[in-house]
Amino acid sequence: MGREIDSLMQLQIQINDTTRDIDVPDFILAEADDYFALLDRDMDKGYQMSRKWVDRPDSEQRCQIVADKLLTALSNGNQQSGLLLAAYILKRMPQVHVIRMNTEGDMTEHDLSAF
Repeated sequence: MGREIDSLMQLQIQINDTTRDIDVPDFILAEADDYFALLDRDMDKGYQMSRKWVDRPDSEQRCQIVADKLLTALSNGNQQSGLLLAAYILKRMPQVHVIRMNTEGDMTEHDLSAF
């Protein structure tokens, strides 16, 4: 028996001239806390954000880091990983609905916005 999906949250990804919507079912947001905690623990150690080392990434920086991982997952065709990474962003910053990806190699330029 399949799981009933009550609702979806959507994250729009803009890469150059391409727009892609990722639909994240609520159950993933509710049940992927272990995965989200794993990502957070990794970032708790500090993170190399392009040219700058950040000792304690804040919420926006964490979502930029995860957005960069999402860009890589989408580029590699890894839909499952992409879905979980999108879920992390929606869970940690629920006001974000659009990410304009920087493709010049600077993750600090990934723009997270409400619309």
